[in-house]
Amino acid sequence: MDKFVVRGGNPLLGTIKVSGAKNSALPCMAAAILTEDEVILENIPQVHDIETERKLLTSMGAEVELGYGRAQHRTSIQCAILSDPVAKYEIVKTMRASSLVLGPLIARTGIARVAMPGGCAIGGRPIDLHIKGLEAMGATITQDHGYLEARTDRLKGAHIVFDKITVTGTEDLLMAATLAEGETLFENCAREPEVTDLAALLIAMGAKIEGAGTGTIRVQGVAKLHGARHKINPDRIEAGTFLLAGAITGGDLNIDCCEPEHLGSLIAKLEQCGVRIDVGKDNIRVRSGGDLKASDISTEEYPGFPTDMQAQFMALATQAEGTTTVTENIFENRFMHVQELIRMGANITVSGRTATIRGKTPLQSAAVMCSDLRASASLVLAALVADGESILDRVYHMDRGYERLEEKLRGVGAQIRRMGDVFSKR
Repeated sequence: MDKFVVRGGNPLLGTIKVSGAKNSALPCMAAAILTEDEVILENIPQVHDIETERKLLTSMGAEVELGYGRAQHRTSIQCAILSDPVAKYEIVKTMRASSLVLGPLIARTGIARVAMPGGCAIGGRPIDLHIKGLEAMGATITQDHGYLEARTDRLKGAHIVFDKITVTGTEDLLMAATLAEGETLFENCAREPEVTDLAALLIAMGAKIEGAGTGTIRVQGVAKLHGARHKINPDRIEAGTFLLAGAITGGDLNIDCCEPEHLGSLIAKLEQCGVRIDVGKDNIRVRSGGDLKASDISTEEYPGFPTDMQAQFMALATQAEGTTTVTENIFENRFMHVQELIRMGANITVSGRTATIRGKTPLQSAAVMCSDLRASASLVLAALVADGESILDRVYHMDRGYERLEEKLRGVGAQIRRMGDVFSKR
């Protein structure tokens, strides 16, 4: 099992390039189910979840080619024949995004059998909103032995108001609605850039969608979609992680090939912490502005502070003067990184959904355990400023969503290496 070995103390200097967004790529790959034609996606990140999605689509009968060489960040998908519309548990057990194939499968084939999703153990991500929406569109859904089975002759347009904001629910039902008969009106939709990215692909495929990126989306169903070529958005969470890496190490780091507009809440918070930020068209420069200052955060749906940046910001807070409170409003079990940070010397207490961090605290190297994708990133950030050499175990969580993280960080001066590099040999 792979580990990271990180020696702290080096400021990060130079330019680091952001990869495509995993959380955009996965629904866009699922959208290829909606057409018999070829869908070409560019700026695909090379991470484990993408490989899992490839296996999933291939198991259903799709032809999926992941690029190599100069085209290594491109994939072509053709679902001319979906001979087995089943998302098998043995394939999707490590990936939450498996639910994203439910809507397109039933819209295209009238039948779907999808294993209940897996992924990071950060709390419940209920699929009931997917089920409720598809039932409103005329699907019959049952649960049997850990699988959801859905059937319909053809989905019908409906008026769907989400009980709570859900990114995957919005994406899944949006895909389903593109082939439904009549008009579908969605309210209380997720506004994340990943939803907008998916909608852009669907529109390029011939879908009629209005309002993506707002709380209300209107879809006029069509009989058939066609192939398209689409470039995936930059990964705003990877970009944010590198911004925090530059800030916590007191470096001078240029984050290139990103979308600054998607990072507004994080940029504003870093400036409150005393970090110098220069925003360009597709890059952000982060520089030390002196001692870091404490600033509270509360996670919210986009455009609020992202839950996927909470753990990394907590690492930064250990190095800020004063007391920081972090309130997690999205997931109920997303403080598993706290105990590992405490092992490194952090002063953190947790009460319910709120963590209190008292800084500035010198961190020491330690052997720590990665519990989920973003928790892993927070431990890397902490290790970058810890005294001595830290060992991070179970970094396969990192490989699910960050492309070659250790290589990118090493390129800007971090002392980080991988032990037992299985991933690079796949």
